[in-house]
Amino acid sequence: MSRTDLKIVLRDLGWLAPVVGIMALLSIIVAVAFEEWYALWPFGLTAVASFGVGLSLYFPFRNAGVARLKHGLLVAAVGWLLVSTLGALPFYLISARLIPGTVYPFVDFAAAFFESVSGYTGTGLTMATRPDLLPQVLQWWRSFIEWVGGMGVIVLMLTLIVGPGTSATSLYFAEARSERIHPSVVSTVRTMWWIFTLYTVASAVALWGAGMPSWEALNHAMTGISTGGFTVWPDSIAHYDSVAIEAITIVIMLAGAISFAVHYRAMQRGPGIFLLDLQTRWLLGLSLLGIVLVGAENFFNGFPAGLSLRQGAFQFVSALTCTGFQTASVHEWSDTGKLLLSMAMVIGGAAGSTAGGIKIMRLVLLVRGVSWRLKKIVSPGGALVPMRLGRELIPDPEAAKRLEEAAVLTFLWLGFLFAGVLILSHLVPDEFGLADVVFEVASAQGNVGLSVGITHPTMPTVAKLVLCFNMWIGRLEIIPILMFFRALFLRR
Repeated sequence: MSRTDLKIVLRDLGWLAPVVGIMALLSIIVAVAFEEWYALWPFGLTAVASFGVGLSLYFPFRNAGVARLKHGLLVAAVGWLLVSTLGALPFYLISARLIPGTVYPFVDFAAAFFESVSGYTGTGLTMATRPDLLPQVLQWWRSFIEWVGGMGVIVLMLTLIVGPGTSATSLYFAEARSERIHPSVVSTVRTMWWIFTLYTVASAVALWGAGMPSWEALNHAMTGISTGGFTVWPDSIAHYDSVAIEAITIVIMLAGAISFAVHYRAMQRGPGIFLLDLQTRWLLGLSLLGIVLVGAENFFNGFPAGLSLRQGAFQFVSALTCTGFQTASVHEWSDTGKLLLSMAMVIGGAAGSTAGGIKIMRLVLLVRGVSWRLKKIVSPGGALVPMRLGRELIPDPEAAKRLEEAAVLTFLWLGFLFAGVLILSHLVPDEFGLADVVFEVASAQGNVGLSVGITHPTMPTVAKLVLCFNMWIGRLEIIPILMFFRALFLRR
């Protein structure tokens, strides 16, 4: 990487760091509201550190050139690590001031960093074994970073701050987003935030109306619509043992896993748009298929029929939408049940949503690509065979390009999943088998948050960092990470 490229990347990182500072200042309001005065200086220090880092990076390089795509990819890769490090400060600093044992996981900075990475990537794996004992300001911070991270830190930066020389298109694409609502990227992200906020409020009201206390309804609405999955109870949504709350939460999770472009069109033209959208149809179809398969698997393994269907529906939708809320102890399920959930976590939600995974559109491309390839084989030599995706006909060259991109990314995704499983399998207690390890790594890399119990504050630091790496590459869909390592080691 040349000096010019480095200056551009550092300048744009200078725009990104203050986002955490703004979040910290807003969180001071929560600390004051609940009279948790000890949290004031940690959030104040976080704000000072964030603005300080931002200014020190921006001003020396403010006259650097215009960012291009390669710069955006590097900003995304490094920026998410920078934001996660700054976001870990409130966890670490507040924990140091409280009674030992209350929020003890965050006294270890590696655990605080893990929680921050999990939050910003919208994963939901947690070091907090008793989130109900956390101060309310930390419960808020966990939900807040997931809410922002679900939409994207760079997306928030583009909403609040668009600096001179910053290429909004490059940064938007680098954060694994491509769909647009409006021709302008800035207008697109602002509309997305408007829809996201509206759905968050509606979700909170619905959960409160179903009997969830208002504070808990707000937190679960934020982490549900962002498909993050942090919760204020150790047993997640199972704590309420309410069919109504579970049903509403399923709707919230599905809403978060549908493209925001589709939500926008549905607001303009009516809910029928959801069934006209290819990805939404596949999301709903896969959900129904998975509910049947998981429910049947649990039933044949001794669970009552009603409980099998109820738990299977919630856990599968939670896995497919990459949310991570739980109403069952998955560790007690059969290996086949865990495998079905692992497959759902690998697939993920729709492109353009807050969900992780390889995305439904890539799965559709790979499935349709098989029949398309067979048609090409039996067609006369040199014939151009278009690929049909829903009502769209994709020309032959464009179809080949899309299929190649989907295949490459899926291959890389599975390769990093295998590497994570290989390493973590040597770091977990003997009580966890291979199916458990595959499940946990798929949950981390798919940015899901379902856990069989491997993620724990006592796990080795190396294991925490391995899962952090999987969460990082899963959120950014690998390419920015590969560009980062290319620039780091090849220096070009």
